[in-house]
Amino acid sequence: MTLPAVLPVPQFFDPNRVGEVWRVPYQQRAAEAKAWALDHRLTPASTDRQRLCLLLIDVQNTFCIPDFELFVGGRSGQGAVEDNRRLAEFIYRNLGRITTITATLDTHTVMQVFHAEFWVDAEGHNPPPMTLIHYDEVVQGKWRVNPAVALNLSPSRDLQAYGLHYTKTLDNRGKYPLTIWPYHSMLGGIGHALVPAIEEACFFHTLARQSQTRFEVKGSHPLTENYSVLSPEVTEDDQGRAIAPKNTPLIQTLLEFDAVIVAGQAKSHCVAWTVADLLSDIQATDPALAQKVYLLDDCTSPVVVPGVVDFTDPAEATYAQFATAGMHRVQSTTPLVEWPGLG
Repeated sequence: MTLPAVLPVPQFFDPNRVGEVWRVPYQQRAAEAKAWALDHRLTPASTDRQRLCLLLIDVQNTFCIPDFELFVGGRSGQGAVEDNRRLAEFIYRNLGRITTITATLDTHTVMQVFHAEFWVDAEGHNPPPMTLIHYDEVVQGKWRVNPAVALNLSPSRDLQAYGLHYTKTLDNRGKYPLTIWPYHSMLGGIGHALVPAIEEACFFHTLARQSQTRFEVKGSHPLTENYSVLSPEVTEDDQGRAIAPKNTPLIQTLLEFDAVIVAGQAKSHCVAWTVADLLSDIQATDPALAQKVYLLDDCTSPVVVPGVVDFTDPAEATYAQFATAGMHRVQSTTPLVEWPGLG
């Protein structure tokens, strides 16, 4: 079988605008995508004999545009912008090989367990962004669930008891404690949208390959964090009642592909935890399936707040563990025919 060649990047792509917010000219790009498919003899994705899924984790304005709420700068200070330049070019160059693009969307409203309005101190003040709330602090009364939020969200549920349960569960698991994040990825807001340069590439791919971009919403449940698109942090309340389920359908869908290529933000958080959940399911099913997963190392960056916190080394250690388990760490600039298993 003759594999599709590496394609040129369309002239309309402007790498200097990747870090900006702008309107995608849909009708113009639609006509160009159709012409592009004819000019480069692209076939519908449904005919692909080797099926590749590109999984984009939270490539949204809130994480990827400088000055937005949780911009992932990495050590360079421009991490997500640099990542998305490479990512867009990767999509265009491999338009004929990528079967499906699946994009996750971190999705939030005001009254959620990781936002300031959910919690108050003894004086009724909300915690500032980036506050870490531990179980013992809730026990001692340093923080409690905002009574107004409790009445608004769940009048039939004891949210004070749930707050104790939630923080205790996180502390006992030894993962990140409850973090009060700045308001971000707000449903209906501009931060929730995909970065325009990547939205444009996905739109172009949809029409050139006749393959609808899939969107997976995560993080919308008010009572749990959802770093990973595959599983919420807490799945049951203090009474053992279900809060939010594991995303088993997406796991099954991903593993039906011959390859899953992963990129997005942030390498130290939502990307790492999504891949970790996928790997956990793989190891419980068939460890050899890990070889299906390709991590685009140069299209993701860790959270770095200069002088405050730097997750670069933990992210690198996590990716090293993924590689040890059989996943492939690859570069977007390397032709797919040179990737192990895809030649």
